[in-house]
Amino acid sequence: MDQTPASGVGNGTSTRPYLIRALHDWCTDNGFTPYVAVHVDRSVQVPMEYVSNNEIVLNIGFDATSGLDLGNEFIQFKARFGGVAREIIVPVDHVVAIYARENGQGMAFPAPEAPADGAPPPAAPAPAEPRRSGLRLASEAGDDEGDDTPPPPDAPGGGPRPALKRVK
Repeated sequence: MDQTPASGVGNGTSTRPYLIRALHDWCTDNGFTPYVAVHVDRSVQVPMEYVSNNEIVLNIGFDATSGLDLGNEFIQFKARFGGVAREIIVPVDHVVAIYARENGQGMAFPAPEAPADGAPPPAAPAPAEPRRSGLRLASEAGDDEGDDTPPPPDAPGGGPRPALKRVK
């Protein structure tokens, strides 16, 4: 879906930042909490102690952030982690999903391509019990029109697990 480089080369700019802003607005307008799942590598500035399997899920609601800027190239804001204010910078092409915490409705995107230099991303601390995010790309979901599968059960120690629901 989002195969055009963000630099504007090709048929135009990437649709990803526009879709992120639109879904953020939709969440906010409907009283939902917008969360983004982010693929973490060296270009992402987040608290690494909260990264699991090279992914972090961030609350980007106005109540949880300060100075939120949903730009075309980067998402930037300040947020508190364990009571400590941190500056967060996420390249838009590293956002792999945006969804409403309350109902899982949102959109998934392809993960970014591997770095050109072939260097592996930094190793993230492994959690005691890894959690799967439950997010799938729309292309992986198959043709299960009208899927009424209930959301996954609550995960230990963190509230409900995210799950995307197809928005039509």
